[in-house]
Amino acid sequence: MKAAGAERVGPAGYAVANALAETNLLLGHSVIADAVNAVRESRIGWREVAARASAALVNIHLICSDAAEHRRRVEERFIDIPDLVRPTWQAVSEHVFEPRDDDHLVLDTALLLPEELVERCSSYVSNTRE
Repeated sequence: MKAAGAERVGPAGYAVANALAETNLLLGHSVIADAVNAVRESRIGWREVAARASAALVNIHLICSDAAEHRRRVEERFIDIPDLVRPTWQAVSEHVFEPRDDDHLVLDTALLLPEELVERCSSYVSNTRE
């Protein structure tokens, strides 16, 4: 969207991502949407897409409980998308995250090794899809 001239992506970005996900689900593909989903409306959007496509929806919420580590990750994040501006730590720390009211797994990336995160995600996905 930015490449097409959009100044701000915002909610329109979720609408585009939802449409792409739905198209791929209807084609029989699996979809992984890696998004912040800070507001309830964005989470409802994914739920509605899954319902329309008769697909399972699996929500995994990754957190980092160690503020210093979280800040380091934000400030040292490698950006490989042209023209994507890295958010500042201030912007991240002030971002409002609405409480979740959906079924989801919470994993703390400050407490688990990558291998443990993968195992827990895999197990949750397998158990949720059954």
